[in-house]
Amino acid sequence: HLRDLCTFCTISLDQEEVFRTKVFDKSLSPFYGEDFYFEIPRPFQCLSFYVFAKGVFQRDLPVGKVSIRKEELCKFSGKEHWFGLQPVDPNSEVQGKVHLEMRLNELIIENGSMCQQLLVRIIECQGLPLISGQNCDPYATVSLVGPARFDQKKTKVKKKTSDPQFEETFYFEVTRPNSYTKKSHFQVEEEDIEKLEIKVDLWNNGNLAQDVFLGETRVSVKILRNDHIHRAWYLLQPKGNGKSKTDDLGSLRLNVTYTEDNVLPSACYTPLRTLLLKSPDIKPISASAAHILGDICRERYEAVLPVVRLLLHHSRLVSFVSAIAALELENTQEANTIFRGNSLATRCIDDMMKIVGRSYLTVTLKPVLDEICESNKTCEIDPIKLKEGDNVEVNKENLQGYVQKVFSSITQSSSSCPPLMCDVFRSLRQLASKRFPDDPHVQYSAVSSFVFLRFFAVAVLSPHTFQLRPHHPDLEVSRTLTLISKTIQTLGSWGSLSKNKLVCIHVFVCLISLSTCPPINLSIFPCFLDEISSNISKESSGVEDSVVLKEGEVQKRAQGRKRIGKNFKKRWLRVTSRELSYHKHRGKEALCIMPVKNIQAVEKLDESAFNRKNMFQVLHSEKPLYVQAGNCVEASEWVEVLSQVSRCNPDRLGTFHPSAYLAGAWLCCRSLSDSQPGCKPCTPTLLANLQLDIDCDRETERIFSLFTSSYSKLQKMEDACASIAVYQGPLREQDDYSLFTIQDSKETFHTVRQISHILKELQREHDTRSGTAQYGSQENPIVGKTS
Repeated sequence: HLRDLCTFCTISLDQEEVFRTKVFDKSLSPFYGEDFYFEIPRPFQCLSFYVFAKGVFQRDLPVGKVSIRKEELCKFSGKEHWFGLQPVDPNSEVQGKVHLEMRLNELIIENGSMCQQLLVRIIECQGLPLISGQNCDPYATVSLVGPARFDQKKTKVKKKTSDPQFEETFYFEVTRPNSYTKKSHFQVEEEDIEKLEIKVDLWNNGNLAQDVFLGETRVSVKILRNDHIHRAWYLLQPKGNGKSKTDDLGSLRLNVTYTEDNVLPSACYTPLRTLLLKSPDIKPISASAAHILGDICRERYEAVLPVVRLLLHHSRLVSFVSAIAALELENTQEANTIFRGNSLATRCIDDMMKIVGRSYLTVTLKPVLDEICESNKTCEIDPIKLKEGDNVEVNKENLQGYVQKVFSSITQSSSSCPPLMCDVFRSLRQLASKRFPDDPHVQYSAVSSFVFLRFFAVAVLSPHTFQLRPHHPDLEVSRTLTLISKTIQTLGSWGSLSKNKLVCIHVFVCLISLSTCPPINLSIFPCFLDEISSNISKESSGVEDSVVLKEGEVQKRAQGRKRIGKNFKKRWLRVTSRELSYHKHRGKEALCIMPVKNIQAVEKLDESAFNRKNMFQVLHSEKPLYVQAGNCVEASEWVEVLSQVSRCNPDRLGTFHPSAYLAGAWLCCRSLSDSQPGCKPCTPTLLANLQLDIDCDRETERIFSLFTSSYSKLQKMEDACASIAVYQGPLREQDDYSLFTIQDSKETFHTVRQISHILKELQREHDTRSGTAQYGSQENPIVGKTS
């Protein structure tokens, strides 16, 4: 029974698994509650979600799946939907496309009569799935199918490839009951052609095992009615087009956000980018392009991120944040409500901390969160929620110990706080003191409301969201993290509380305190806030903490071997800010350690080198390190992290070999010397601020899309500015203009007109370049049966 089984979900690009949730205990209504964010590094047809029942003594059993075609993702993007689970049928698990050519020829047979010959050329396939994690051994069957015909032919098997080049031609004779002897011009009769079709099936050769179906496509021969030659790409389809009647398998609730950007050449974005980068200098700040975007898209939380990333890359973020924070403080009447709303300023600072502070969180919280999540100590102190046999005094001691460790980790972390965060906090502190000069605590609450309430407390509550843990914690651990997070939030309110209320914090903290666990020392609290927001430059201790940037299981090729395919082994790969190492298993001693400063290049490796997908190479002074990642997303992330961490190394190479040196020669350029310099230029690694990988053109394109989708509001803002300028009076509520922040109508009107002009020019560029690929081309293959 399913109710007795534990379940988990996987996410796949076509048939390649890229993520997996943790296993949920026995339940017919499991709540997974996990978020996955990733760049899609390759073309794909479907984004699929599979539900599996965890097997104990046998393999995991598929319960059902949800498959969303790429072209349908936008329809579901950004909102929660319930999707009915469909059966997981091996004959419906397909991906890839096939390139075909069909032609009709006329032949004169022995008795002098005419017949026609159908020529079918199977050229190649692309994007076939992996089988058991490895490239498949594909072959194709080509069949002529009709009411009384079934002629089948078969290609040769291609070894270890997902992109086989077949280049095979098959001939089928089409007989007629009547004679064509007297006909000088051959004409295809429609009633005969209607009944015939070409069916192409792709299979994986199983050798001793059963062959695996990879997909099919059907093309009616009548497509040659008007043109005797037809050549096109076809998407492979499930058997019978995947239609089957099934019992109710349940439903899966998903929230998918899919963004696809058509990025133009960089020069096209210069006017919009320049206008946005001028934003910090515009007075009043509400008349700037960046503020106007936040104003017309205030209901769209994702609108702020591309602006933050663009300003961050060009070192303009601190001045912009300072200006919009000052504007918000003008409208704040009480010091104890400072920066508590969901404003443009708080959203910008939230996004900045998430981008800039990732390593800071890792250094500060990951060790203690790992201990909390893996020790499984019960910390429940609510009498109503206690389980039978729980000892509330022991639970209090456990909770107090954890809170003490988290609080100590945070308050001792000031030297690790990124300089940009310190600059923002210093500015907030000065602005708050200027706005409320009679309140000595406001300078602290301006900082603590962000660093505690919006940064550390949120990361403790949801460590998986900040990549501090691989999965959403189970219910008991989640409850422990909630209690710790609430305590951190309460401590974060320190700066905004009066002296009497400070006593309440001591009482709250001491409620979970025992004599064996000393109460938290709150006197170090203002010292920490001083350190992360002071004018004094932080001095390094001289020993930089080693930050784990990425780790995970990979397949590593043994170095120096000559045989192919027999020497890949599972290893645990780990890269920190100082070294790259691999281990037999997670937590074991390193088998090899390579200082990051010795890395000379990190590049992807051609599939043909070892007949394996998702491979990359780490080049250093010795033999290259060849690694196979678990999937395309993992491979892309490994290359990005290793490239970024080694990008400033003095001995970086300018060229590399995209394939391997085997059997006395480089497979890519056929050079015989293993020391021959590379035959291909290395991928340039841009020097990004704060070690961030920011594509400014893509961010500007996202901003263009946001402006375009909210163009009606932009026009309303323009009308509001004109109305104020003409009538010189306050905005009327019924005009719906009060939603906008307009301090200077003329300056705002000028900026809005500039934005409108730039949007029209960019749209014209998009229209000029947006020619859709021809249906049946490699970029736009035919879906389904063609006739």
